[in-house]
Amino acid sequence: MTMPLMRPKRKNPILRTRQMNLPPWGRGRVALGLTAAAAEGRFELQTCRECGAVQYPPRDACHKCLSVRLAWREQTGRGQLLSATTLHHSNDLFFRERLPWRLGFVHLDSGPTLMVHLHGEVGEAPTRVRVGARLDRAGRAVLIGMPEQGSAHMADDRMLREMTSDPKFRKVLVTDGKTPVGQELVRAMVKAGAEIVWVGHAEPWKNYGGLEDITALPQVTLVPLDLTNGRSVTELAGEIGGKVDIVVNNAEVHRTFGIAGRRGTDVAKLEMDINYFGLLRLAQEFGPALRGRSADGVTSATAWVNLLSIYALSNFPPHGTFSASKAAAYSLAQCLRAEMRPAGIRVVNVFPGPIDDEWNQHMPPPKLAPAGLASAIVKALREGVEDVYPGDVAQEWLERWRDNPKVLEREVASGG
Repeated sequence: MTMPLMRPKRKNPILRTRQMNLPPWGRGRVALGLTAAAAEGRFELQTCRECGAVQYPPRDACHKCLSVRLAWREQTGRGQLLSATTLHHSNDLFFRERLPWRLGFVHLDSGPTLMVHLHGEVGEAPTRVRVGARLDRAGRAVLIGMPEQGSAHMADDRMLREMTSDPKFRKVLVTDGKTPVGQELVRAMVKAGAEIVWVGHAEPWKNYGGLEDITALPQVTLVPLDLTNGRSVTELAGEIGGKVDIVVNNAEVHRTFGIAGRRGTDVAKLEMDINYFGLLRLAQEFGPALRGRSADGVTSATAWVNLLSIYALSNFPPHGTFSASKAAAYSLAQCLRAEMRPAGIRVVNVFPGPIDDEWNQHMPPPKLAPAGLASAIVKALREGVEDVYPGDVAQEWLERWRDNPKVLEREVASGG
């Protein structure tokens, strides 16, 4: 049974902050299919379309019939632990700092035998286990063997916590607290065990509904933050940037209509100023601070969350300029992910469908409730997922986009 994580002691400010050493990250192009699935929380292996063989490690051809017609298919991960060992010495810098470390061989029910990292609750061989794929601190997929029935605190396992961004005992910045989504995010982070939740408020002189409820929580502190104002972002970064462990950028401007539905560019500029340039200003000020603390103990800086939109994948003309601003933000978020990866900071991009808010009043159901979106974000942090598509509409949109982006574009343009 995993012992629950205890609140860590305050850091000695005299001691130098430990710098991140990434785990071995070299992978061939074929193996990146495993990483692509793990980024969305799935465990997939290559399956031959000719003979049906499931294989690992990934190869360019089937190990049985040599067919090149291979597809990545989701696996249950159930199997038998054949043997296990505990490392007490390693020449790799990442593992040297984290010894002892358990490894084991697992024979999957589907056929392949894998070497996996072992959760602390897995017993001695032979025993039944469940294998899953997670992203490590280098952003590459690794395989983890977990018990079929875990305890209530299994997420506090030392090895598993290295692969996730659990908010427990961490300090979180939510950039916009005036919206229903922002307020539900604050509640979800507090419920997940966050030690402090700073909540951005761009217009403190305005009385927005719901702020009194969240500020009554002892973990919550309102802070002035206007993403259209570079000075505001810089000042807040100077005050709390060295303490933040998770940034959740949920600030956005959402207006309806496309190109011909309104005159001028003022609204489109406002959308870009928050949705794109706001992210850029935030990343320039808070990014270096997060990178510098990515190896700072069990509550190190760990994740950056961007609230995007499923419309970032393919423009939704009735919300055309908003879609364009989110597409720009998505492209910038990919750059941010590449720059954060060497420090082991995970960038989580969230692509919700229509949210049940004031700007989607005329949109028919199904719509995503703010509380559901907040829960999906916390779940992604706890499971180490990199891309999240919460809601029925987002899932269907993603499936159609992956099948044929051009067909989706035509369907959406014609109202489909």
